[in-house]
Amino acid sequence: INTLAKGLDIRLGHRVVEIVRHRNRVEVTVSSGKTFVADAAVIAVPLGVLKANTIKFEPRLPEWKEEAIRELSVGVENKIILHFSEVFWPNVEFLGVVSSTTYGCSYFLNLHKATGHPVLVYMPAGRLACDIEKLSDEAAAQFAFSQLKKILPNAAEPIHYLVSHWGSDENTLGSYTFDGVGKPRDLYEKLRIPVDNLFFAGEATSVQYTGTVHGAFSTGLMAAEECRMRVLERFRELDMLEMCHPAMGEQTATVSVPLLISRL
Repeated sequence: INTLAKGLDIRLGHRVVEIVRHRNRVEVTVSSGKTFVADAAVIAVPLGVLKANTIKFEPRLPEWKEEAIRELSVGVENKIILHFSEVFWPNVEFLGVVSSTTYGCSYFLNLHKATGHPVLVYMPAGRLACDIEKLSDEAAAQFAFSQLKKILPNAAEPIHYLVSHWGSDENTLGSYTFDGVGKPRDLYEKLRIPVDNLFFAGEATSVQYTGTVHGAFSTGLMAAEECRMRVLERFRELDMLEMCHPAMGEQTATVSVPLLISRL
């Protein structure tokens, strides 16, 4: 992350509440009341945040864009990381928890196999993940450990734990995007398509790699390039305008850099 962020002006703690688009500029207002102005903006907030309408778009996004936001679904899968003093489990990638209902099914990801560290990650999903978020972190870790003991009765107690809250975190409001049964196949592409000088990125806009980090990364590169071309096109228009009408060109050439709008 530090490598990718090198040389960038990143503002933490700036919660976006409104995005106003004009023909040749975008105004982004944050919760403190401060407004940033740019030629274009990349919207990279999670789908759950878009669905919650915590960001006001003015004018409203077109109906086809709102349909994509509305019709795509957001799932919840959390991670409860258990760090042990030593490895006591078999050298496999996954340890599954079998249950008579889908609610109770879950699994452990063996990070030791990939990293060499004595760590197991409990991965509850769906309603189970949402219910676990209602617990304290300590209680959630204890629940995860109780599930591990169903597989390995002699499991040692973890020495550290870390719990995610993707579903209730106001910066995410979900873990990943998925398309529901019977929904149109072009919803991901509709979510990705720019609206004037607003460009959209994130795993929810990836047709091939939805719900993945590399899906989010690749769509970010795509949106950044489209945004760059838009800004360059705008500069070319200004140059031609200034050549034809020098005074008018000077008045309209108040441009700035693109903005990246993200909750992460």
